[in-house]
Amino acid sequence: MDPNCSTFSVQLYIYDLSRGMARQLSPIMLGKQLDGIWHTSVVVYGEEFFFGGVGISSCTPGGTMLGPPDSVVELGDTEVTEEIFMDYLSSLGETTYRGERYRLFEHNCNTFTNEVAQFLTGRNIPSYITDLPSEVLSTPFGQVLRPILDSIHIAPPGGNIINSQNNHQS
Repeated sequence: MDPNCSTFSVQLYIYDLSRGMARQLSPIMLGKQLDGIWHTSVVVYGEEFFFGGVGISSCTPGGTMLGPPDSVVELGDTEVTEEIFMDYLSSLGETTYRGERYRLFEHNCNTFTNEVAQFLTGRNIPSYITDLPSEVLSTPFGQVLRPILDSIHIAPPGGNIINSQNNHQS
């Protein structure tokens, strides 16, 4: 490694949107145990980055209304500079991760963090997170709930929208 090159720690913040209710209710409702309904974000360069119904947003780590994460996974280090990363996010925000492209089951915060984690570290986020939508949809109750759940856009308040024409606080 080049001694003049800086490295930056990359973390995955994991939040249970159900606040423990998934663990209690999933066996009854879905016929299988789910440990949580996961929202994830990537923390790097002293900021937390996530994707939701308004597009890509950032905040100070733990700065959304979700508060501190339920768990943190160390994804490794990156040599990608903050400038290159912000250009990358800007490009994603104009194309793949515009707010209107958010889909709870197919194109969500976890899809975003997985892609960003691969870009920064070459690693994926844990499969128990990325596999959750297919686990839910593989149940009869998940299929019944799908039309309702498809209309939900999760965007935790408290972040700054990246690459928004209005660039305002959400």
